[in-house]
Amino acid sequence: MNDIMAGDSIERTQRDLHLALAGLNRLRLTPCLPEEDGRADVDLPRLLAGEAGFLRALRARVAPLAARAPREPAAFLAWFEGLEQTGPGQRDRLFPWLAHEAPRAAMCWFVEQEAAGEAGFEDLTALVQVRMPTRPKLELARNYWDEMGHGRKAGMHGPMLAHLVHALGLRPRPEDTVWQSLALANTMAGLACHRHLAFHAVGALGVIELTAPGRAAMVAAGLKRLGVQPDDRHYFDLHAVLDVRHSAAWNAEVIVPLIMEDPRRAPAIAEGALMRLECGAACFRRYRDHLGLK
Repeated sequence: MNDIMAGDSIERTQRDLHLALAGLNRLRLTPCLPEEDGRADVDLPRLLAGEAGFLRALRARVAPLAARAPREPAAFLAWFEGLEQTGPGQRDRLFPWLAHEAPRAAMCWFVEQEAAGEAGFEDLTALVQVRMPTRPKLELARNYWDEMGHGRKAGMHGPMLAHLVHALGLRPRPEDTVWQSLALANTMAGLACHRHLAFHAVGALGVIELTAPGRAAMVAAGLKRLGVQPDDRHYFDLHAVLDVRHSAAWNAEVIVPLIMEDPRRAPAIAEGALMRLECGAACFRRYRDHLGLK
């Protein structure tokens, strides 16, 4: 009984923290007029302290493994690319189940959770590129331009996910989202918003490009199996293919030059990648628990 009560207390604490941090990120990232600035209505120092404590604890959890990453660029790249096979959360059995067995209600719940926890890759990339060295900055710009559909509204990646959500009749809301999904989004926003964590953000964004294609392909297969139309599932179909190219370019043009210029950046990039993977793995475990998939 005591273990159950302790578990419930931890769950409430984590949920309260990440709902508050989701609010912090809406506050600092959403454009507004001066008279609409909501910072006076919240305890901003408390929120920032909560964010700092969360990110510090997550960094500490992955630091021992990140410290083993090489600092020589080619060796680091081999280590980094190996995360696609051996990193936390990889090959999770959730995704073959989504592809081949999940009923429509389960798939809709999964998409709703993913959409509610979506931090916006294009916006994160725009934040991270500020004052980066020229060669990485140019690749970040190319990646951003792809995310923005090369200037065409119909090609923008973010609205593609929103289109799927609308087609499925979903209404993602933070208060209906498991805290692990909120924590993933809060991690990505927290890394991107703080310049002393910019190289962590490079690792976190890079490992998304590295690991997303396989998962996206299985989600796309599940949506197709459930009769979702090609135009509606295009977000996952696209990322199953495009992110393979994005990952190769990110690794060669962002990660390698940054480490060549200063090898001390390697552990930070490694930490960021592992932080993102740990958050993803926690999501997958929670999703499986909710869906009854042991």
